[in-house]
Amino acid sequence: MALERTLSIIKPDATRRNLTGKIVAKFEDAGLRVVASKRIHLSPAQAGAFYAVHKERPFYGELVAQMSAEPVVVQVLEGEGAILKNREVMGATNPANAAEGTIRKEFALSIGENSVHGSDAPETAAQEIKFFFSDLEIVG
Repeated sequence: MALERTLSIIKPDATRRNLTGKIVAKFEDAGLRVVASKRIHLSPAQAGAFYAVHKERPFYGELVAQMSAEPVVVQVLEGEGAILKNREVMGATNPANAAEGTIRKEFALSIGENSVHGSDAPETAAQEIKFFFSDLEIVG
């Protein structure tokens, strides 16, 4: 597997419950390294732009509202096969279907409030990372 970078977002439902450290520990324990991180509060416009790919879906408005309600932690994770590894550590979108030990099984409140976001492919990872970070902010 190749060394990759992926975007991870710790969502408002998790930051509100002070789970940031526990979630980051799960990524690090899986062999991923945080090479950029910041806590930000997205405006509705920023959240809408980030999730524009879902604009026609029925959950888009709720997603934008949730993501802009409270702060998030955006981070770049690096490691061998980081995109797939991140997705494995997160677990299935629906916490009821997530494997034991995954972030969503342990921390998600619902399908909508599922604690984390992660890029799903190399192309999306590159776009999503650029949305939040300049090259100067990523220290590998």
